[in-house]
Amino acid sequence: MTDPIAARAALASDLARRAGQIALDYYRNRASLEIETKNGELDLVSIADRAVEDMIRGEIAAAFPDDAILGEEGGAAEGRSGLTWVIDPIDGTVPFLMGLPHWCVVITLIEGAETLFGVIDVPVTGEHFAARAGQGVTLDGVRLSLDPSKRIDQGLVAVGASERCGAAPIAGIIRRLMEAGGMYYRNGSGANMLACVAAGRLAGYIEPSMNPWDSLAGLLMIREAGGVTHPYPADARLGLAMGAAPGVWDALESIVSAEFPDGLPEVEYWS
Repeated sequence: MTDPIAARAALASDLARRAGQIALDYYRNRASLEIETKNGELDLVSIADRAVEDMIRGEIAAAFPDDAILGEEGGAAEGRSGLTWVIDPIDGTVPFLMGLPHWCVVITLIEGAETLFGVIDVPVTGEHFAARAGQGVTLDGVRLSLDPSKRIDQGLVAVGASERCGAAPIAGIIRRLMEAGGMYYRNGSGANMLACVAAGRLAGYIEPSMNPWDSLAGLLMIREAGGVTHPYPADARLGLAMGAAPGVWDALESIVSAEFPDGLPEVEYWS
């Protein structure tokens, strides 16, 4: 019997790779791109974002017409299968437009509150991350597994921020992290940084207010690599994204919780 999720996962990996090459062509010719701002001066979108998402959406709709699609640029298209594809055509648009390598294509499949699989393709480095719930996570086909002995003072913790969260808690998290003997990192692509946690390159990641197309795939990858993540249901609209290696989790959670004495940010759902 054909596995319907495996068929979709195979398409997602193929699409992410091909979409990444389309985006890479735009990246190499970025000086000629038409650029717009969305919610702030550094919340940018280009014709590349829209073209890449249109390509992905079109091929998904042709292959699985009953599936719903949610894209960062194109919004939601309803379906009947109960499955939803979640797409970020270029996560890290600002680094992309500024000539930095830290951007990626993200494709995720969800069912209700569950993330079924996620792929993250990083065109500049040629790396391809893929995870399926209960079946592990790979980088270019090699299985990833986190070192349970790594501590917060033995690696970099990535800290994400945007106009959706205040500066004070971010500054406090960085200060407390350094006081604990750790160090912070940021490259402008939340999905890329989450994947790097799953690969053991980063010790952890924290962003107080993150969209599902940026976060779901990478959070699944961290769990499948043996790490720990803060609850972020796949049907959420916005929420706290946090994940870490198992030996880093308690210290990171304590640092973040100290900056939110009234409780960690609540997940927001689609209305």
